[in-house]
Amino acid sequence: MNRYLLNISYIGTRFSGIQKVVYKGVPRIDTSTIQGCLELALKVFRPINPINTHLSSRTDSGVHALQSSIHVDLERHDGQPYKVDVMTGVLNRTLDKHDLPIRVNSTRLVPDTFHCRYQAKGRTYLYRLAVAKDEPIGAILKNRNYQNFIPVDEYKRCYFIQDHNFDIEKFKEGANLFKGRHDFRTFMSTASSKQKIDKGPMFSIRSISDIKVYPGRSLAVHPDATRAESLYNYWDLEISGRSFLYKQVRRIVGCLVSLACHRIQLKDVYEMLTIPSKESWHPKCVMAPPFGLYLCKVHYDESDLIFKEAVNETTSQYESTGTTEVQEKQAQAN
Repeated sequence: MNRYLLNISYIGTRFSGIQKVVYKGVPRIDTSTIQGCLELALKVFRPINPINTHLSSRTDSGVHALQSSIHVDLERHDGQPYKVDVMTGVLNRTLDKHDLPIRVNSTRLVPDTFHCRYQAKGRTYLYRLAVAKDEPIGAILKNRNYQNFIPVDEYKRCYFIQDHNFDIEKFKEGANLFKGRHDFRTFMSTASSKQKIDKGPMFSIRSISDIKVYPGRSLAVHPDATRAESLYNYWDLEISGRSFLYKQVRRIVGCLVSLACHRIQLKDVYEMLTIPSKESWHPKCVMAPPFGLYLCKVHYDESDLIFKEAVNETTSQYESTGTTEVQEKQAQAN
């Protein structure tokens, strides 16, 4: 049996999240999730063992990934490993056939001791914002977002904020408070509050190694991109750390947006960080929507990925294949 690391990307809009739901007593694959769809696609290789994938990171409904990873053990009938470049091509063809917005960027043969989640050295997330430059034409209406131009190809891809008083300097100042090691109990979802009781008081302590705010750009196609950039200032927030709590990044962004929109003050952000409690969450803060969030990269130590059991020329070829450098070949599966 061999272990394979799949480098994947996806648009999460139509999925209920990446993690599959296991139905007790029902032999059913959950095709409403990215993991379930990938396990269904892997069946095309007909391994002799049950297919059970493992996730490096969990993203919930509506969140996207530019680069995430899963690993899976597969045993071929003849005991030989599958060709990794062929696996990439066949999986993408299968996913495309079913019109699924999931892409396998590369496949890599890794040691059977490797675990894509536990050996991840860190994760980087990106949150995309677009802030109106001027007072929106529909500002007097409750649902003013529906009265303003948003590029159709950025629908559910970016958080559009219709507030011309948005203060990006306050946003940056607030973001700097989150660097370092903190108890993020205030910034984890209520769904994970019960988990911390089981996992101990240290469960909500996390470290943010870096957080940056810099100008972004429209990803729309011209001429919509030109129009969008004349109406909005695009900003990207990039945040890195070893691990994150459930919905932690979205709650941090929501807090910073409230700060930039003058609904709360910098001292409120400080208090939420220094008095960790679900009761400390400011009532004027609203969690940012999932569609602006992207998992950018899962970081690994290269030495952990090297498959050291190469016994012939063919296996050596698999070992040298880079995680992000494999190009799809139009070939048939073995």
